[in-house]
Amino acid sequence: MKTLAFTLAGTLLALSVRAQNAPITGQVRDAQGAAVEFATVTLHRAADSVVVKSEFSDERGSYRLEAATAGRYLVSVAQLGFRRAWAGPLEVAGNPVTAPLITLQTSGATTLKEVTVVGSKPLYERQADRTVVNVEGSTLAAGNTSLDVLRRSPGVTVDGNDNLALRGRQGLLVLIDGKRQPMTGQELADYLRGLPAEQLKSIELITNPPAKYDAQGGAGIIAINLKKDQRQGTNGTVNTSLGYGRYHKVTSGLTLNHRRKHYNVFGSYTFADRRNYSALTINRDFFDYSDNNRMLVGKSYQDNESRSHGRSHSWKAGLDYTLSEHTSIGTVFNGLALKTDSKGSNFSELYAADGTPTRRYRSDNGRTGDVPNFSGNVNFRHTFQDSLGNHELTVDGDYARYDSRRGQQLDTRFTFPRDSADRLTSDQQSLLTIQSVKADYTRPLTKALRLEAGGKISWVNSDNDLEFRIPVTPDNLDNLVRDPRRSNRFRYEENIVAGYVSFNQTLPQWTLQAGLRGEQTNAEGKPEDETQRFNRHYFQLFPSAAVKHTFSEKHELAVSLSRRIDRPSYGQLNPFRSYIDITTYGAGNPALLPQTSYNAEVTHTFQQKYSVGLSYAVTSNPIVGTVQPAQDGGRIVVSTSQNLDRQYNYSLTVTAPVELAKWWSVYNNAVFYYSRFVGEVAGTSLNAGRPAFNLSSNSTFTLGHDWKADLNATYQSKERYAFFLSKPQGELSVGVQKGFWNNKATVKLNATDVLYTNKGRATTTFNNYTERFYQRFESRVVTLSLNYRFGNDKVAPSKRRQGGAEDEKRRAG
Repeated sequence: MKTLAFTLAGTLLALSVRAQNAPITGQVRDAQGAAVEFATVTLHRAADSVVVKSEFSDERGSYRLEAATAGRYLVSVAQLGFRRAWAGPLEVAGNPVTAPLITLQTSGATTLKEVTVVGSKPLYERQADRTVVNVEGSTLAAGNTSLDVLRRSPGVTVDGNDNLALRGRQGLLVLIDGKRQPMTGQELADYLRGLPAEQLKSIELITNPPAKYDAQGGAGIIAINLKKDQRQGTNGTVNTSLGYGRYHKVTSGLTLNHRRKHYNVFGSYTFADRRNYSALTINRDFFDYSDNNRMLVGKSYQDNESRSHGRSHSWKAGLDYTLSEHTSIGTVFNGLALKTDSKGSNFSELYAADGTPTRRYRSDNGRTGDVPNFSGNVNFRHTFQDSLGNHELTVDGDYARYDSRRGQQLDTRFTFPRDSADRLTSDQQSLLTIQSVKADYTRPLTKALRLEAGGKISWVNSDNDLEFRIPVTPDNLDNLVRDPRRSNRFRYEENIVAGYVSFNQTLPQWTLQAGLRGEQTNAEGKPEDETQRFNRHYFQLFPSAAVKHTFSEKHELAVSLSRRIDRPSYGQLNPFRSYIDITTYGAGNPALLPQTSYNAEVTHTFQQKYSVGLSYAVTSNPIVGTVQPAQDGGRIVVSTSQNLDRQYNYSLTVTAPVELAKWWSVYNNAVFYYSRFVGEVAGTSLNAGRPAFNLSSNSTFTLGHDWKADLNATYQSKERYAFFLSKPQGELSVGVQKGFWNNKATVKLNATDVLYTNKGRATTTFNNYTERFYQRFESRVVTLSLNYRFGNDKVAPSKRRQGGAEDEKRRAG
């Protein structure tokens, strides 16, 4: 009933208004009267010249700026070799507006030498429903990985187990060029470490997505957009970087693009060779818990170090072709081949309650990984025109294949109370395939109402085979046999059928949206252990609604509501074990249930740049990571995932971009939040929360003569996440860059975590167990990079694809 009432209220709200945003159309000509194509047309608020939106003129010199709310506007037009021209002010009051003819005059500078127009976006932008990190061209991109950029994004945190969180909430949907990544936790982190930041255009942090997006991702969506060259003719970019912290990090890449009137062929390739270091110190206390009393029965101390080496080859190739004025088709293929190897060392001591040593050992842990990934997309787009405006139909077909081969050898040498040795090896082979087809249709029902509707069907097949081998006899480590107790094969099949409908309307000073999405899920998990097999079939509705009111040119208020779901990732369901040492392993949990959440957010924006937002979310069956005593006994600890009963999250987000001087701009973001968790795990009841905050500030310095600099600072306060209580941590990073040859070449020098303060410290507590850990990684790195653009600088309109597999591609971890 609660869902039905929520849906009806949102739908009636959207249908209750009768006016729509009005388009602004016009023509761009040169002094001889010829059409100027691919000119950048920008709509500004007349009161303060703030940019509202931008488009490009077509081959006839025509442009159309869709959906401008009521008010006064200016239109500016810019193109290479011409002076910028203006039109307006224009009054928009609900009906289409035709702007006066805009004539561009030739720039005198072009008669002397070639002129290159280079735009510069702020590193961080706050939009109506998202925060955008403009990575391309920033010092943040120099020599870093995609995971490094996310760590420095406003409101984003990465915990010691590589889980991403936004505003203190985990359960994020990660998209790369509209495709969902089928991973979580460490495997997603490994993928992002293999994706160089030089390939990124931008990252969008969306906290309350509309019905068009898949319902997955209760905490929101992180959309990573890769670079795509929009220049006419044949052109490209070559880049290389060398970084050094404790070990070297090398990245080199090339992008090529050939664009003509009716087609565009593009491709890119990047190679990365990165060595990394990490360290982890763990102190554990074991208790006997009875009659509500804790009695210490033992302790342990562990010191771990790991040195890893990753080599990745990532590539992208595609074609866009315009069949007619209204129809286009395209295809794009992506690949990432990642090879890793790591060598870890462990020293452990176990003690009795009085501190007397009971056991001492050293371990060497060698791991190898070969992870080739491939995905392909074919797409179709057709527009229909009538008196009400453009109708649009898009269809996407997607296929993705994720292959993984991982090996491990864990050698343990006991030195107390007596000398002995042990060996454990594993060989894991995994194959995940994802297929999906989706269609989206948009049409204006009247001049006051727009309909969006679509459907999607996806199929997922996952096959994981893991074999552990142990010595036949303790004194012969080379004679190994299969260990049936720990070996396993896990197969998983999933089919999701989804459909959605959404209505969008605008009155003068009002914008309203309401949508409903339905998803039918059919899933079957088949481990070797018959008792762990499961079949799940469920249908759920996901309503969403949003309202924005413009009180004046300075004040706007937006309200959004939604219901969302987080299905367990394929890795979270997989009961396979991965050992750190003989007393610590990670494993999935086949009994995990999906978590669902209701989300509400209210945001006030002042002068189109300062914003204050309040949000509330309540999550049922929240999926949380735990480190707890394993059922094996013998002081064995397992890192896994569990369902709690409820999670409550309250947050206040403040965004304040300021310009301290013409050459110094600062983007400030603060998130204050409170999370409370309710549930029971391993016999320990939890009903606790605490306030926390995340601060970030980025300064950009435009120093003249093509010099720029950045200063980025982040701070995460002490916080609680389920059974974990973490200590504060922060980071300070600096960068400087210089442009050469009309900014065709850029040299950047960047240093991350210069004070080496980005270290993780946390405590987890159960009735019978307490763990304190201290985690360090190679976060302080200095990088020198070179980027060179070649070819034509004439820019053409962009066309962005969002494929159909974005609902599945995160959960293969």
